[in-house]
Amino acid sequence: MPNSKAAAKALRQDARKKDRNDKVKTELRYLVKHTRRAVTNKAKDQAQDFLKKALKAYDKAVQNKVIKPNTGSRMKSRLSKLVKTIA
Repeated sequence: MPNSKAAAKALRQDARKKDRNDKVKTELRYLVKHTRRAVTNKAKDQAQDFLKKALKAYDKAVQNKVIKPNTGSRMKSRLSKLVKTIA
């Protein structure tokens, strides 16, 4: 339990931030999963479409400090490399 008004407010803010961050991370996982599935099925156009959306989502997540910059770069690189295998 928070002992002061400021601590209570910080707790509320943290809960809101966590909800937002979780939503962003869920969206990232969804896009990556569908990109990988498209690569597995050799659906080049679909994979590239999902890749484009995933890269945009990673950039947005880094910009909003949901994930760290190097993590975003690493994930984008790995996903791009994977999609290039079916090109």
